[in-house]
Amino acid sequence: MLDTIPGAEEMTRLIGEPLYDVWRKLDALIKERYDMDCSWNQGGKAWKYEYKYRRGGKTLCALVAKENCVGFMVILGKGERVKFEADRARYTKEVQRVYDETQTYHDGKWLMFAPKDTALFDDFIRLLGIKRRPNRK
Repeated sequence: MLDTIPGAEEMTRLIGEPLYDVWRKLDALIKERYDMDCSWNQGGKAWKYEYKYRRGGKTLCALVAKENCVGFMVILGKGERVKFEADRARYTKEVQRVYDETQTYHDGKWLMFAPKDTALFDDFIRLLGIKRRPNRK
């Protein structure tokens, strides 16, 4: 947990106005479909901040931020990878490429995207749907 949650000014300084707009839109899209517990954390070695979406002890996804960069991370476990692979043709080439290039660990594939705009948002929501059915309409 962070002592101080970064506000709009801090995030804009860190990632820039265009990416902060992407961050806000993706956050709104996730919250529109999912009622989650959200928490701010240190971003580890690679990122400054992590904003994690969790419910019932399970992580849905995370948004991460560092200087001039936003990341969207979703972890697909074994059963979830089977679902993705059965439906992979419905995803953009970019999402398929990230999936194929991501190493598989014992706990799944840690897919990391660096969105520059909203182009992949439909795919992101589809990926989240593999993990958990939306609980908001």
